[in-house]
This record gives sequence, structure tokens and C-alpha cells, in this order.
Amino acid sequence: MRYNGTEYQEYIPNRHNWTTSILDIKLRDISEVICELNADIIGLEEIENKNALRLLQKSLKFYGCNYRYSAITHTKNSAIQVALLSKIEIENYRDIVVADSIRDILEVKFTIDKNPLYIFVNHWNSKKSPNNKRELSAKSLRDRLLKLPKYSEYIILGDFNSNFNRYRFFNLKRECNIKSDDFEHYNLWLELSIYQRWSYNFYGKKEPLDSIIIPYSLLNGKNIDYINNSFGVFKRKYLFHKRGYILRWQYKKGKHKGVGYSDHLAVYAKFSTKAYIKDNCNIRLGSIRELLEKDIELPIALKRVQVVSRFKNGVYIQSDETKIAIFGIDKRLVVKNYYDIIVYKRKFYDNSYEIVDFTIKKSYD
Repeated sequence: MRYNGTEYQEYIPNRHNWTTSILDIKLRDISEVICELNADIIGLEEIENKNALRLLQKSLKFYGCNYRYSAITHTKNSAIQVALLSKIEIENYRDIVVADSIRDILEVKFTIDKNPLYIFVNHWNSKKSPNNKRELSAKSLRDRLLKLPKYSEYIILGDFNSNFNRYRFFNLKRECNIKSDDFEHYNLWLELSIYQRWSYNFYGKKEPLDSIIIPYSLLNGKNIDYINNSFGVFKRKYLFHKRGYILRWQYKKGKHKGVGYSDHLAVYAKFSTKAYIKDNCNIRLGSIRELLEKDIELPIALKRVQVVSRFKNGVYIQSDETKIAIFGIDKRLVVKNYYDIIVYKRKFYDNSYEIVDFTIKKSYD
């Protein structure tokens, strides 16, 4: 409720129904989500300033989940800093300055059981901005990562305002394909089926704008590692309107209504000093007929299958007169074209199996 001169118009104190009582409701609602998540470390987007972050810490303590340690960027003339809250002591933190941007990147260092761990909190330019604005953030982050000691352990997280596989700067690979010496990274969205990959819903278009990205060093069985298949999206009923869309903070007809949460759902993952347990990475040649059977081991490769028809959220592929649906995809598979694909996951739906995660290995067209 302090006027700093950098506020968005809707958040100028005592205008647009932005009052102390409405602020308290917003703090309560944010605290409700964070307390239920109960993570040791929380990355935050769009925190106005250090005063706002302190108010959130105070609110969290009042509602029974104390985050003693915090860090925040100090980007000039910006009301959308990124921040971090932690139950674990922070060793140090700094801003990674992004040229020509009001969105710097926050770097925070921890030491956990004598193991250094870096966390990078990001909020890249919105999709309304040209792509080169986000590329500036990507390059700034990459340059900093390359200066870290070899095999450093770090977590990249935040709102990248782009789909999970968009940026070539980090050489994103599937878990089984990551190599130790090639600056390769694993985006944890790849653990979920295609139709589950979303944390943001804009007029029915579901997108995975928020990501957690990790290097090989968090998958190698040493020091700190990722806990396999622990990634998820925090979807509680109270975060949704009864009509099914995300219940974002309500601002209508020039006034705050004192109802709602974020327009993004939180993503989360778990890490441990116990060694990473790897999934099966042996890809064998298989058939669509096998995929329709009850007990099979994935992943399997399908050779030269044809896309024969399309439905609203997917396509049917066929080989040897046997068909199966691929659910939850965009337009990357073209009807009548032939492909080699690797199938990673399937789901039993409407009395049959359908593919819900795959990679195109080759296109014959």
C-alpha cells in the first residue's frame, strides 16, 4: 500500500478498490496455495518489490508455514520482480542482468549437505513481445551457466512465456538421451503425457509456459539428484471456476473484486541426496498391435506408420490394417504422411489404448 511510482495503474493504493482489506485477501489466498504446496523452496513471479515480499512472508507465518529466508531481484523501474522463499538458509544471491529488459533473472545459491546447489528464477518477456526479447534472457542465462564450475548442480525454473521445447540455447533432450559433456538439459514437462502439459489456460488454449529444467548433473546419481517422476502441476479444485477455467485474481470494470488466485498454476518437483533412479531407456522395435495389448514394456519404436485421419485432439495412425489413436497433439502429424515414432506412454480410454506421449524419429514426406 505504498506508492512507489512504478505500480501498474490497477495497483495504485486506494484506487480501483485496491485497499488494505483487499490486499489482505490477496495475501491470504496466495498463502493458502503456498502452505498447501509445502515446498522447501518456492520461486515466485511478479512480486512488486521487497516490501511486498516481506508482507507475503509475514502472511505465510501467520497462516502456519514460515519461510524464514528470501531473495528478490532489484530490476530498476519494474513492478514485476522475481523472488524466492526458502525454509533452507540461503548462502548468497545476485541478479543476472538482461540487457534492454525489465525482467532480470534471480540466481540463488544454497549448500545442502555440503553440496552446492544453484537455483535460477526466470520471468521472460511476454508472448506479445518479439521473440528476440526472450532470446536475450536465454542468452544471459546460458552465459552465466557456462561460467559455473563443470558438473555444477542447478535448477532452472520460472515463467518462460514459451512452450517447453522452444529454446535451442539449452539443448533440451529426453532423460535417456542426455549426455554429460554436451550442455544438455531435461525439461520435466516430458515426464507428463502430452495432454497434461499445461499450467496456463488462455481462452481454452492450454500452454506449458512455466517450466523446471535440469542438467545431467541432477540425474547422475551423485550429490543432489532429481526424484524421478515427481514433477507435477498443482491443480486443486479451489483454483478453478465452476465453469472449469483457472480462477485468476478478479479485476472487473476497473475494480478489484477480492476473489481469485493466479492465472498460472504452480509446477513442482522433488529433489534428494539419494541417487536418481532411471527409467527404462531400452527402445525396441514394436508394432501397433502390441500397443493394443494389456501388458507391454515401453518405450517401443514404430516403423513407417501412416496418419490416416484426424479428430479434435489427435490423430489415428495405422500399420498392417491396425489403428491406434494418438491423443493430445497439435498439427505436427499430417494425414496421409508416414513416420517412424517412438512411443513412451499410453493410456486406456473408452475400452482401448491410445498413445499419449511420443517422439517423431523420422518423416518420410
